[in-house]
Amino acid sequence: MLTVAIAGATGAVGEEFLRVLEQRRFPVGRLVPLASSRSVGRAVRFAGQDHPVADLATFDFRGVDVAFFSAGAERSREHGPRAAKAGALVVDNSSAFRMDPRAPLVVPEVNLDAARRHEGIIANPNCSTILLVVVLAPLLRRAPVRRVVVSTYQAVSGAGAKGLDELARQHEEERTGRPLTTSAFPYPIASNVIPFVQAFGEGDLTVEEWKMVKETRRILEHPTLPISATCVRVPVRRAHSEAVNVEFERPVSPDEARAWLRAAPGVAVVDDPAHLRFPTPRDAEGLDDVLVGRVRRDPGCPTALDLWLTGDQLRKGAALNAVQIAEALMPTASRRGRAVVGEPPGLP
Repeated sequence: MLTVAIAGATGAVGEEFLRVLEQRRFPVGRLVPLASSRSVGRAVRFAGQDHPVADLATFDFRGVDVAFFSAGAERSREHGPRAAKAGALVVDNSSAFRMDPRAPLVVPEVNLDAARRHEGIIANPNCSTILLVVVLAPLLRRAPVRRVVVSTYQAVSGAGAKGLDELARQHEEERTGRPLTTSAFPYPIASNVIPFVQAFGEGDLTVEEWKMVKETRRILEHPTLPISATCVRVPVRRAHSEAVNVEFERPVSPDEARAWLRAAPGVAVVDDPAHLRFPTPRDAEGLDDVLVGRVRRDPGCPTALDLWLTGDQLRKGAALNAVQIAEALMPTASRRGRAVVGEPPGLP
C-alpha cells in the first residue's frame, strides 16, 4: 500500500482525485490531503473516513510515495521539487513543468514510455490538450498529418470551483432579475460564450491556445506540426468539447478514421447521423473515455476530415490522467516492502 499526498485537495480537481482514487481502488495505505494554511482544520472524505488537511507549505514529504499536485503553478514550482527530492513521484497538474525537458509531459494512451524516463516529476498536460491528443494520436499513427485546426468549447470547471460557483450564481441572478456579477471570468458566462481563456500572449493568442499548440507538439514528438487553436469558454459545467479539422497527407475516409478511433484506448466513437447520435458534454460528464462523433469529410479540402470530441475536464482532463500515470509506474520497483516510484531526481 502507498502513501499518497494530494496538494490542492480541497479544490475541484482535488475532489476529483479523491473520487478517482477510490473508484479505481488505487492502493492508498495513507492519504495526506494538502492545501494552503487557510484550509488547515478542514477534512476531506475518502474511503469512508475523514482525513484532516495539512499545510502544504510546511509538510515534510519524506515517506510519501506519490504526490498529486493541483494547487497552481506557483505552488508546484515551490513544493513539487521539494517533494520529489524527498523521494515521492510527483505528478503535477499545473503548467509549471509542462515545457521543462526534464519533466515528461504524459498522456498514458499516447506516450507512456516518456513517463518511465522521469527524474521525479511528471507533468500532466492541459485538459484540452489531453482530450485532443487522445483522439489525434491514433489518426496520426496511421496517416501523416499536415495541419490541425481546433476550436474548444471549454466548461467552467476549467477555472476550478470558482468557475462552477460563478455559473451557478449567475443562473440564480438571471432567474431573479438581478445584475450578473463576475469574478472568475471577464464577462458573464451564463447564457454567453467568451472567446478568451486565461490571458493574451504572443501574437494575440491566449495562453490556453499556446498551451494546446506547444503541448500537443511535445506529446506527439512532432515539433513542427502546424496547429491553430481558438479556445472558448461556454456555460457548461465540467466537460470540454472541441471541433477539430485534421488535414492529412493523403485522403482518409470517415470510415477509416472511425475504425482507427474505435481501436484506440481511451476513445469511444458515438457517430450515427441518421439517428442523431453524436456526443455532447452532458454525455461525457463522469466518463473516462473521450467521446468522438460527427466524423466527416471537409468539403473544402479533399485530404481533410472534421470531427467533434468531448471529454470530462476534471476527470480525463486532469485527475484520471494523473492517476493513470501513477498506476503505470507503481509496479516498476519495490524496496523494503513499499513501492519506490523513482530515484531522487535531478530537478532543482
